Amino acid sequence: MKCFLPVLSCLAVLGVVSAQRQVAVQEGPLYRTEGSHITIWCNVSGYQGPSEQNFQWSIYLPSAPEREVQIVSTMDSSFPYAIYTQRVRSGKIYVERVQGNSALLHITDLQARDAGEYECHTPNTDERYFGSYSAKMNLMVIPDSLQSTAVRHTLHRVEQDPLELTCEVATETLQHSHLSVAWLRQRGSEKPVEVIALSRDFVLQSSSDYAQRQSLGEVRLDKLGSSTFRLTVFHLQPSDQGEFYCEATEWIQDPDGSWYPMTRKRSEGTVVNVQPTDKEFTVRLETDKRLYTVGEPAEFRCILEGQNTPDRYFAVSWAFNSSLIASMGPNAVPVLNSEFTHREARGQLKVAKESDNVFVLKIYHLRQEDSGKYNCRVTEREKTVTGEFIDKESKRPKNIPIIVLPIKSSISVEVASNASVVLEGENLHLSCSIRTAGRPLGRFSVIWQLVDRQNRRSNIMWLDRDGTVQPGTSYWERSSFGGVQMEQVQPNSFSLGIFNSRREDEGQYECHVTEWVRAVDGEWQVVGERRASTLVSITALETGFAVTAISRTPGVTYSDSFDLQCIIKPHYPARVPVSVTWRFQPVGTAEFHDLVTFTRDGGVQWGDRSSSFRTRTAIEKAESSNNVRLSISRASDTEAGKYQCVAELWRRNYNNSWTRLAERTSNLLEIRVLQPVTKLQVSKSKRTLTLVENRPIQLNCSVKSQTSQNSHFAVLWYVHKPSDADGKLILKTTHNSAFEYGTYAEEEGLRARLQFERHVSGGLFSLTVQRAEVSDSGSYYCHVEEWLLSPNYAWYKLAEEVSGRTEVTVKQPDSRLKLSQAQGNLSVLETRQVQLECVVLNRTSAASQLLVEWFVWKPNHPERETLARLSRDATFHYGEQAAKNNLKGRLHLESPSPGVYRLFIQNVAVQDSGTYSCRVEEWLPSPGGTWYRRAEDTAGQTAVQVMRPDAALQVDTVVPNATVSEKAAFQLDCSIVSRSSQDSRFAVAWYSLRTKAGGKRGSPGLEDGEEEGEEGEEEEEEDPTERTALLSVGPDAVFGPEGSPWEGRLRFQRLSPLLYRLTVLQASPRDTGNYSCRVEEWLPSPQKEWYRLTEEESAPIGIRVLDTSSTLQSIICSNDALFYFIFFYPFPIFGILIITILLVRFKSRNSSKNSDGKNGVPLLWIKEPHLNYSPTCLEPPVLSIHPGAID
Repeated sequence: MKCFLPVLSCLAVLGVVSAQRQVAVQEGPLYRTEGSHITIWCNVSGYQGPSEQNFQWSIYLPSAPEREVQIVSTMDSSFPYAIYTQRVRSGKIYVERVQGNSALLHITDLQARDAGEYECHTPNTDERYFGSYSAKMNLMVIPDSLQSTAVRHTLHRVEQDPLELTCEVATETLQHSHLSVAWLRQRGSEKPVEVIALSRDFVLQSSSDYAQRQSLGEVRLDKLGSSTFRLTVFHLQPSDQGEFYCEATEWIQDPDGSWYPMTRKRSEGTVVNVQPTDKEFTVRLETDKRLYTVGEPAEFRCILEGQNTPDRYFAVSWAFNSSLIASMGPNAVPVLNSEFTHREARGQLKVAKESDNVFVLKIYHLRQEDSGKYNCRVTEREKTVTGEFIDKESKRPKNIPIIVLPIKSSISVEVASNASVVLEGENLHLSCSIRTAGRPLGRFSVIWQLVDRQNRRSNIMWLDRDGTVQPGTSYWERSSFGGVQMEQVQPNSFSLGIFNSRREDEGQYECHVTEWVRAVDGEWQVVGERRASTLVSITALETGFAVTAISRTPGVTYSDSFDLQCIIKPHYPARVPVSVTWRFQPVGTAEFHDLVTFTRDGGVQWGDRSSSFRTRTAIEKAESSNNVRLSISRASDTEAGKYQCVAELWRRNYNNSWTRLAERTSNLLEIRVLQPVTKLQVSKSKRTLTLVENRPIQLNCSVKSQTSQNSHFAVLWYVHKPSDADGKLILKTTHNSAFEYGTYAEEEGLRARLQFERHVSGGLFSLTVQRAEVSDSGSYYCHVEEWLLSPNYAWYKLAEEVSGRTEVTVKQPDSRLKLSQAQGNLSVLETRQVQLECVVLNRTSAASQLLVEWFVWKPNHPERETLARLSRDATFHYGEQAAKNNLKGRLHLESPSPGVYRLFIQNVAVQDSGTYSCRVEEWLPSPGGTWYRRAEDTAGQTAVQVMRPDAALQVDTVVPNATVSEKAAFQLDCSIVSRSSQDSRFAVAWYSLRTKAGGKRGSPGLEDGEEEGEEGEEEEEEDPTERTALLSVGPDAVFGPEGSPWEGRLRFQRLSPLLYRLTVLQASPRDTGNYSCRVEEWLPSPQKEWYRLTEEESAPIGIRVLDTSSTLQSIICSNDALFYFIFFYPFPIFGILIITILLVRFKSRNSSKNSDGKNGVPLLWIKEPHLNYSPTCLEPPVLSIHPGAID
């Protein structure tokens, strides 16, 4: 798991970058021991779909490396195979989901059969397969050979006794592994404590309970031989009591470089009981008295009571008010704190060990600051085998407080000042007088202190008993410049002077006097202290500080003058300087900038942006006050705005530096500088202008009056279209005669067609739009701006005015396009040519271009369809009708003279019939060079009818009747007398005619015959004749089916192009009846498609078949020998005859193909020979040749 999260992070990043699914599994091979708990991680990245993915684990066993054995799945409980089902259900194998895209496979009780190649598979959730969906790794399961053994027994030891325990650790693992051995102590149900351990990297370590003892060598772990590990504890302690055992762990390094604990074994435990010894001791602190006077000695005794104290080690420390004075170890050498080291060196203090049980602290000369609580602490220490000491038990008695009384003093102190309230900057003088009841006992030290209003105390200056004067920390700098002085005026009088007082000098001034006397040992001691104070208030200079700005001329016109005054209150003495700054905010801006400043030393300083004011501004300051006047002449727009004065109050510091105490800002003064009243007037007259394209548009703009003879004008020309809400700018001429084209001129391309003119008179302006276009129509007007030169020589716009409008209408030339409206009717036969004419009688302009379009109205189609189009550039295009009726290639266009256009349709067909007309568009060039459609007209219509040839088909209607005997053949001829065209083809059909009413005589097959669909539909319901088709031949020489009564007995022949014959073989009495033939004439269309022109039917032919039945049949059927002689013996002979006929026909096949008639219609169709035999009758076999048998 140590490398699991980093690998997951890396794979997640790679998955995002690669944008394809990537499955990763823990790197193998992994070696694990039987019975251990193993985890294998798997994660997927770069996938699409839900954030939570599913995982399926399988194994490939070494015995069947190609066979997948399913183990466990996060999505399918039925996924495991039978050998893993029970372990999965019992929770011995499960999948732990770490994140949505990562999971851990857990096997809690690893078995030898679990070794193999593991595969982690993630089902697809992407829109398409892209990347990897599974990953594999190998797992090796090895036996658990680690052993950790120790003899189990119980030991009884006394405190400080040594302890030795041994443990045998061995392993037989063939793989490279490391061992770690640890000795642990467990007491009851408490958590085991690690005494000492040897890690897999051969590093000794202990828990916090034994770390110090291990570092001192009190606890050791030694390896004896190859497998014995010995624990040694040199000095047992009562806390060591418990059960000691050793724990061995076998580690193996995985392919990712991390170490994994394969197995862990614990030895039998040894119970150790530790009997503690009696080492209790008590401590008490003694002194002679509790109340002392400065200079007296004091002694404190720390008494130790316990058993066998001379053989034990103790450390003693002395404390005063919980602060360490001195400490003394078992070697009885005192170590004093730095504060008491000096007193010990002077012989004023001593720390010593009188005996094994008594330790003393002596102070030979007490001071008043020695008052407080004293105590001692005794700590027993244990000496280790290395000679070092370990702290054991520590005890201390109750504190002993003492009081050191000072020597009494009889002095009194008084403080006086030159004033209780002073103005900031004035000097302050204070005096401190000391009075005594008798002769002074010694010397005085004086400290001047200030307690401010926040009750903060600070030292100003002090004079020690030797007469040395020192300033306080916060007054050191002021004292060096002479700002603070202290001196001893008389032996009992001290003064303090504070020059150039400041606001922070306000407060309670206190004089603190200390009386000193010299003690017996020559040291100075404090006898008494007295203090007195006085309150001093300092008025701040900025109190009541205010400034006001006034003006008597808030509104002026160009070139006038105005004054501004800045009045400052209160009136300050000359030593308090005030600086005044005039500030200005121009109109339309949000920021002020400095104009001019009267500095604190009386100088004048101009601002960075005041160049325009310097030549026209005067500034003066009154001698009796700090008021400042600002005078501005020749006012202009640049001086219009808001004015304000800013006053700053300054104070000189003790080091001659300056401090700004306060700043006050006056009220705002708004000065308005007004422009002259305008007299501008522009002509408001309206005009209406109508003209034809390409003519110029003349527009005028007239100024009737102006404010000044020096006025300049900016003229803006606009056009307003009905579709626009506002006018659009065409052209602008500025007051300095610069030209600027507007957006309308740029969009409409007017720059090359605009001409502007300023007349000599100066008040008349003209704009000409050359080569006018229809789009130039609109309402035109001008916008005039009057400009004057300001006092600061800048042009400004005084006024503006709009002129009256000129309504301009630009028309196109009148249309004069006219086409011939002559109507026409044409009738023409198929395959002929049709000529359509379109005549332009008149046009608008000789420079125009014409677009000619022909179209047609088809019968039963109300919408017209385009036939062809001749574009303006004389390009011929086919219309949609040309593609439908296959007109491409049959259309031809010519123009014999200007305005005359002829369209020829060649090889016309019936579907070309319709009403034809032409439409002409006339296009004219615009002034901008583009072409536009000016007019269009449609010519008269021409009705075209395309007719087919007249039908001339005639079939011979005079056909004789015939009588034939049974078993004979009869012929049905169909003779065509005349036809409509030499290109005709014929479809021929023969029919059997029967009368529906009365007894039906003839063939019983009439009831089963098939009628031709088209013939049946055309017959009237009252027709009593029933038709049955025998055979039909189409115009493409394709035979129809034979009628069922005659199937196998028909033979078709085409004797000539106009003569067709049908022979009926093996006639029977049922064939008796009337027969006829029907002929259809087919012609090719201009598009090479065949159509039926007409049809004709012959007259009925009467056929009678005589019934010639005799007793011969019964004779033959009754004699078996005669039957076999007649019907069976001739079969071989007939077989040889048939084969011979087929061979002859096959050889003559090519010659029969050359016998076709005109237009590819064969002269003779012959079917394969057909043998018709019935074993139930005595009729001999019939050999017949059917139509269409031979190609």
